[in-house]
Amino acid sequence: MSPAFPKPEGGASLVLSFRLHRCTTLILGSGSLAASRAFAALEADSAVTIITKGGVRAACEEVQWRAQCNQLEVLDWNSLPHSSSEDEESGLERYLAMTTDSKISFVCITDTLLGLGSDRRSRASAERIYAICRARNIPVNTTDMPDLCDFSFTATHRFEDPVSGAKTALQIGVTTNGQGCRLGTRVKRDIVSLLPKEVGAAVDKVGTMRRLARPNALGEDDESCGAEDSGVATPNRPVPARNSIETEAENASRRMKWVAQVSEYWPLSRLAAMSEQDMREVLAGEHSTSPAALSALPHPSSIHGLDIRRKGRILLVGSGPGHPSLLTLATHTALTQLADLVLSDKLVPAAVLALIPPTVQVRIAKKFPGNAEGAQTEMMEAAVDAAQRGLTVVRLKQGDPVVYGRAGEEVLYFRTHGFEPVVVPGVSSALAGPTFAGIPVTQRGVAETLAVCTGVGRKGKDVQLPGYERPRTLVVLMGVARLPQVIAVLIDPAAGECGRRAGAVYPPHVPIAIVERASMPDQRVLVSTLRDVVTALESAGEQRPPGIMVIGWAVLALWGAGDVEVLEDGAEADDEDRVASWLGGQAGWRVIEGLPDGWDAF
Repeated sequence: MSPAFPKPEGGASLVLSFRLHRCTTLILGSGSLAASRAFAALEADSAVTIITKGGVRAACEEVQWRAQCNQLEVLDWNSLPHSSSEDEESGLERYLAMTTDSKISFVCITDTLLGLGSDRRSRASAERIYAICRARNIPVNTTDMPDLCDFSFTATHRFEDPVSGAKTALQIGVTTNGQGCRLGTRVKRDIVSLLPKEVGAAVDKVGTMRRLARPNALGEDDESCGAEDSGVATPNRPVPARNSIETEAENASRRMKWVAQVSEYWPLSRLAAMSEQDMREVLAGEHSTSPAALSALPHPSSIHGLDIRRKGRILLVGSGPGHPSLLTLATHTALTQLADLVLSDKLVPAAVLALIPPTVQVRIAKKFPGNAEGAQTEMMEAAVDAAQRGLTVVRLKQGDPVVYGRAGEEVLYFRTHGFEPVVVPGVSSALAGPTFAGIPVTQRGVAETLAVCTGVGRKGKDVQLPGYERPRTLVVLMGVARLPQVIAVLIDPAAGECGRRAGAVYPPHVPIAIVERASMPDQRVLVSTLRDVVTALESAGEQRPPGIMVIGWAVLALWGAGDVEVLEDGAEADDEDRVASWLGGQAGWRVIEGLPDGWDAF
């Protein structure tokens, strides 16, 4: 069964964004629509020229004002270089021939707008103008004539900084590809209303941090330090452990990867609030544990106002897979009533952090690729420092703290420093992730046992993976970034001989699911086979960490009408047909977006 890549379906647009510095946008017409097009072009740093009958005096009020402010130029058709016997289209052709020095990037024909009556440009005229521009490779947008459009305008919103009121770099645009412009505007409004007000400021702060990440010796366009936007589908690509001997380019590349990590995991409100000092600490892989930062935390005191220190405490708390409704009551109490300081792992989503009262300080672990060990130590040190000051410290981890959450080493560390932490269990993503994907990790007739393992060992070392057993479901945590290596260990017979797999080789047609951001609104589930999953993931676009792998026949057990006869005698003979039926003929994979129906009620 060969992999089937997504089939392109026409009718979409190639949505691009343009920076128009040193370019000119030419607009025909001078009404309110022309003013709107001019404003959009000016915000993109384009020069704007408007051509209209009667010149600036015939233009709408906004166009006149912008012309008076020297923001744009308005020309009268009669002023173009043409003889009295020539029509407008010929005059435009001569004008374009004479303006090669000021590159015209786009032409917008707005005087074809329905409702202009006798002043509306005829279709025949618009067709001639369109042909003239196309002959010069100038893209054209013609109002109300979609077949004379090389591009269209999206319903656009540019975000402001809620504090300063200044425009930010963040824009969104929605297009319905001509199927409902008014509806597109409504969809844009709905999207804007769902995003936090700080989102534009967060983008600007990340932009500042990107500039700080680039060393002075490297140019802004130096590809060697552009790792954040290098086209790699996941920011979790394995990175060597940080060392003290790095070239300037290597150091810049590492910092750009850390910028990607912060962009992926930190709450938008936290990004928007970053100071330059915060940014420099991120890029240095450090935490703010200065005396000034610690003194800003509250001091427990007696009712008489004396600073009587009590011994603090440390709670190791599991936040579950991500959805706030899956927090245990104990975790909710710890976050909302007990905590003086929360030290959170980067994977804990913003929706959970939002439950913490604003009076409680929250720090997010900077466990970036290549820096995990140092960041882990810094977080433990910060917890002890605060507990020694009499504070209640909540060490917040995703899932369950003892399921690959490094809780054990933290327990031992805190114990040697005089604190016996309280471990508060959480719902493990090893169980919740498959459930949200419609996969039962155990199922009569399909999966009788469950194994949970990690895809990466301590300090990035390889781990030994379990061998194939037909009745077993294998859940692999923290392995998606190393998917090709993990799959090779499972299906390569030689991997068992060298000790990287403990047991039988996996048949290549065994089902696998990759569950990304389980329980969150942007959850994505990719199902395939071990044979095709690497290609499937590469073709699925940007990855959405964190992700887990579920491997075994339980993956297909509840799909459609279900298949619970996998363990029947002789069932193995039908495996290829079983998989083909599950994936739908020759398709090599399937992608399911979003949460299961009904979860919007929570």
